[in-house]
Amino acid sequence: MTSTNGARAQAPASPVSHPWAALAVLMLPVLLVAVDNTVLAFAVPAISEALRPGGTELLWIVDAYPLILAGLLVPMGSLGDRVGRRRLLLIGSSGFALISALAAFAPTAHLLIGARAALGFFGAMLMPATLSLIRNIFVDPHQRRTAIAIWAAGFSGGAALGPIVGGFLLEHYWWGSVFLMAVPVLVPLLALGPVLVPESCDPQPGPVDPVSIALALGTMAPLVYGIKRLAEHGAGPGSVLPVVVALLMGYGFVHRQLRRPVPLLDVRLFTNPVFTGSVAANLLSVFSLVGFIFFVSQHLQLVSGRSPMEAGVLLVPGLAVTVVAGLAVVRVVRHVRPARVVAGALLLNAVGYGVVLVSGQAGSDVGLLLAFVVLGAGVGAAETISNDLILSSVPAAKAGAASAVSETAYELGAVLGTAVLGSILTAVYRGNVVVPDGLSAQDARAAGETLGGATEVAGGLPDQPAQALLDSARQAFDSGVVITAAIGVVLMVVAAAIASRTLRTAR
Repeated sequence: MTSTNGARAQAPASPVSHPWAALAVLMLPVLLVAVDNTVLAFAVPAISEALRPGGTELLWIVDAYPLILAGLLVPMGSLGDRVGRRRLLLIGSSGFALISALAAFAPTAHLLIGARAALGFFGAMLMPATLSLIRNIFVDPHQRRTAIAIWAAGFSGGAALGPIVGGFLLEHYWWGSVFLMAVPVLVPLLALGPVLVPESCDPQPGPVDPVSIALALGTMAPLVYGIKRLAEHGAGPGSVLPVVVALLMGYGFVHRQLRRPVPLLDVRLFTNPVFTGSVAANLLSVFSLVGFIFFVSQHLQLVSGRSPMEAGVLLVPGLAVTVVAGLAVVRVVRHVRPARVVAGALLLNAVGYGVVLVSGQAGSDVGLLLAFVVLGAGVGAAETISNDLILSSVPAAKAGAASAVSETAYELGAVLGTAVLGSILTAVYRGNVVVPDGLSAQDARAAGETLGGATEVAGGLPDQPAQALLDSARQAFDSGVVITAAIGVVLMVVAAAIASRTLRTAR
């Protein structure tokens, strides 16, 4: 197969004997990374009890992985184009499995932080490689679209499994089990990958550029860190300075890519409105999903009083609809223009938030779950088509770089969904909760900051003031959910308009 720029890509030159078996193998790291995104949150209390980390150390145990991962996605995607995508996937899988086994038995918080950073390094090799290999394995557009739908469904399935798997493991085993589960998942990939998955790479790769890699890392890691700090601590030097550094590094990165004959990332891809619009749709779909899960998971556990595992099970129908919608839209897009499909899917996200808005402050579990089902249908459809458009709008030889951009949008969407909607929700909560008199300064601050803090403080109070605090905290939280939902509706309507305009030339 000849790519659009006249270069002959390596993988399509030889037919793949068992493409769907190869896809099944590639789904293993997808499921693992998706589960890993949600499962650690359930292990934090056990890790705190076992390793006794300080507040800063605990923050870095959680954040080291996504900071390194986000910073290296683009460099690793481009590196896969140069050295071979399968090779990079196998190297990443080997490293991820080994470091996961070491992390499971880390004796100190500092060693666990180092292990989490190493997992981010090897994890950045996994996701761009899987998506770019799919681009080269499935040369038929309809088959590729189905394969991408299955790939996207792996994220949703992993997100659904995360709370359930985490709850089960921590109920029966020690905290390290959430890391150790990576080993049995990745061993079949290491055994079958060399046999079933064909190698592919850019036939005309440029030299590895360490300066561009450093600039990419210096752009994404401070940006993600600054957004997280902004959500947790508000505007201040600790959150604004990293964002400024990220912007300066980003400018340097773009300037360098435009001057190099063979850039690490061809930033001119963003002059293609279909590519740019698809990346934006990808980011905003994940934004809506993660932002919704942020408050619905808290409502189910802290307002409705359900266990983490029960809350995870209740979210399964919505995530199952995400999978079904992603597969069903493959047939729809054969007859309906992608711009209409993606815009319609983003409007479904708006409807999902609208259901929360209509249900009001005392929203029921049923109403929230119905809203999540509607939202899941929109996210599944938008993710499948946007990822397909991202890959199909670039030459096959550049699939690794395009996949890395898609993954970076996913990570940014996840961070922004929590940071933007989460910070708004927190601000509304702080402005409405009524903290009873007589509490210590530490307890008053904890109860006034978050619903989780109020629930913990109420556990040490007499019945009457405890119930008053819980009632006030839950009402304040749900009033924040309503305002957050209204903002979600507006954002998704704007996103649909952007998709409709930028994707109108896509067929």
